[in-house]
Amino acid sequence: MTSRRQFIQLLPIAAGTLAAARPAFAQAPMVDEKSPQATALGYVADAAKADKAKYKQYAAGQLCSNCALFQGKAADAAGGCGIFPGKQVAAKGWCSAYAKKA
Repeated sequence: MTSRRQFIQLLPIAAGTLAAARPAFAQAPMVDEKSPQATALGYVADAAKADKAKYKQYAAGQLCSNCALFQGKAADAAGGCGIFPGKQVAAKGWCSAYAKKA
């Protein structure tokens, strides 16, 4: 059994561990459409605004939420993407790396 003194000695260690784990729960930032990588891939947060003249492979109904690279749930407003590590993309977005989910 742990004594009260041992418990009090463990509190700073436990608090430090919890504080260190806190950033893991923070939400990742959204991809900036003007970032070099996003611009190169034609990423837009609203698929309706995709440059259809430049990206001929775009088709209506292609959204990040139904892309194989989207790491969120279909109902999420945003989620992670394998193309933009550490960032979130809009579920209604689109980029030229779109690959239909199986």
